[in-house]
Amino acid sequence: MKRKVVIGFLGTQLDSGLGAARWEKWRPTVSLAQHDDLALDRLELLHDARNTALAQRVRDDVVQLSPTTQVNLVEMNLANPWDFGEVYGALYDWAGRYAFDTAHEDYWAHITTGTHVAQICMFLLVEARFLPGVLLQSAPAHGRQRAGAGTYELIDLDLSRYDAINTRLNVAQQDAVSFLKSGIATRNARFNALIEEVEHIAVRSKAPILLTGPTGAGKSMLARRIFELKKARHQIDGEFVDVNCATLRGDGAGSALFGHKKGSFTGAAADRPGLLRTADQGVLFLDEIGELGADEQAMLLKAIEGKRFLPMGADKEVTSHFQLIAGTNRDLRAEVAAGRFREDLFARINLWAYSLPGLAQRREDIEPNIDHQLRIASQDLGKQVRLTTEARQDYLRFAQSPQALWSGSFRDLSASVTRLATLADNGRIGAGLVAAEVARLRWQWEKDGGFVESPQVSLRDLLGDAADAMDQFDKLQLQAVVAVCRQHPTLSEAGRALFDVSRQQRAVVNDADRLRKYLLKFGLGWDQVHG
Repeated sequence: MKRKVVIGFLGTQLDSGLGAARWEKWRPTVSLAQHDDLALDRLELLHDARNTALAQRVRDDVVQLSPTTQVNLVEMNLANPWDFGEVYGALYDWAGRYAFDTAHEDYWAHITTGTHVAQICMFLLVEARFLPGVLLQSAPAHGRQRAGAGTYELIDLDLSRYDAINTRLNVAQQDAVSFLKSGIATRNARFNALIEEVEHIAVRSKAPILLTGPTGAGKSMLARRIFELKKARHQIDGEFVDVNCATLRGDGAGSALFGHKKGSFTGAAADRPGLLRTADQGVLFLDEIGELGADEQAMLLKAIEGKRFLPMGADKEVTSHFQLIAGTNRDLRAEVAAGRFREDLFARINLWAYSLPGLAQRREDIEPNIDHQLRIASQDLGKQVRLTTEARQDYLRFAQSPQALWSGSFRDLSASVTRLATLADNGRIGAGLVAAEVARLRWQWEKDGGFVESPQVSLRDLLGDAADAMDQFDKLQLQAVVAVCRQHPTLSEAGRALFDVSRQQRAVVNDADRLRKYLLKFGLGWDQVHG
């Protein structure tokens, strides 16, 4: 059976009284010895030298009520008992010297009615486990002046032991994680673990965060979500300032970031605060930070470390307290080795570094992201847009296959779903639209970039003036399909190349007929296209 040890401050007002009348009122420290079910082995009674006589009287009264309780008077002199820093420091130092024996003793920190500084400090030290125990809260039964034991309650500040509270904390954390993922039910284990850690860091740290990953991996979106999460938790008061460092060139880079004084250079017609000052008390997202020049890197390092910097043309530093989130698709370690990025700046922003995998590395997340993009498209178009069952199977089969490069990551997927949703008749995306979209994506990735009209495929040669009346979307798709047709000798072989994935799921395979019907939409036949 462990010994029970109480640690508490003497109540200079509530414990007061040296005459016989003291027994006619409730005294918090003495009341601890008046409970039949509360057997105390030791009481560490903290008091000021000015209240030694009162402390001795309280000790004697406790021993009179509970002879087996050892009462130790601990003198703790405080110049100002209402000075939080002084009280906390004194109690912290005492706890550091005390020989706690948790294997053989249970420790209860005594707090009572009121909000005295000493009790607040006691609470905080127990919460931080500098006092390894629980709170013992005492209170009078019916008002302070009533005599008697009153009531007491043990409070364990280890919230993990409270199932209801712990459940609510878990729900709140999961809500925050879902918020960072924009509500998308992602399935990639690596990405999910990354976001869970980011959630912890976002609400606990103001240090810089570095997000790396390919273009289109979602760095900017995650940075904004981190800002919105911190804003919702009342951790920041400022704004989110999004800067693409790749657009900052020459003398204008320093002015845009750090501001300038009027007349500091030709064209400086007025003072400019700069983006770092705009981000004061908020979040500054520097995307493509690896594109910054050497001078801007040096000034940024000073601004991060000291929250101070010198605007162009100014003779006095200004301050800005912002949290930095940096993004890059470069390997900054290689940039440091090559001398293009400052090693000290990299070390400063590399405390919390996260590499976001691109869509090609998260193929299991393609389906929930398709649904997310469809919801966005439906809102933008003002109508519900859905994939038919066959179309969904066809699109997923290609999108999750090695043939889908997703070189533009989530931007490619967003653009693809937007095209499908825009062209959907009555909000239904059918297999025909998906087939054409798959052909376009194949062509796009084969060309390794944006559209360049192939000289081998001239729609005016095929369609005459009718080509001018076509939407650009249809032009791109038809050119991609015609290009594939001209690479194969027969309609059937071209059809197999265009529908090589979806054909595996069909009971009746007729690739040639599917391709023929697509060409007929534009009044074209195989001989015209292949010729």
